[in-house]
Amino acid sequence: MPIKRFDHEPPFAVSRMGWRYHHLGIPTSVPRPGERHLPHLKFHVSGFETSPFGIEWMRFDPDCPLPEIIRTVPHLAFEVDDLDAALKGWTLIGEVSAPSEGVRTAMILDNGAPVELIEFRKPSGRPKE
Repeated sequence: MPIKRFDHEPPFAVSRMGWRYHHLGIPTSVPRPGERHLPHLKFHVSGFETSPFGIEWMRFDPDCPLPEIIRTVPHLAFEVDDLDAALKGWTLIGEVSAPSEGVRTAMILDNGAPVELIEFRKPSGRPKE
């Protein structure tokens, strides 16, 4: 049975699991000002760097291999300390990926909605002096 919460309580993912809000990803088919193409991921992004709320617009290339639900349904993204631990017990959409150095990400499905989990790791090399 799902745990119920009161109106004034934060979501379970925040209050009990320690996940931290990172962004809201919204699929779009309309080019947006300042969008950046990520050729290795086959989609464009915009808005994340300037939105005070972490809103990121995503426009997908026709040959983008991501599952349809990710390309059509908005998703919430949370930063987690340990991606592997956070994934336990959830239905995974696709595979765990490393879109850039020091970043691991995965999408899970919650009640028909995609949720992105992101783990940031510090570079393993020596710090610059």
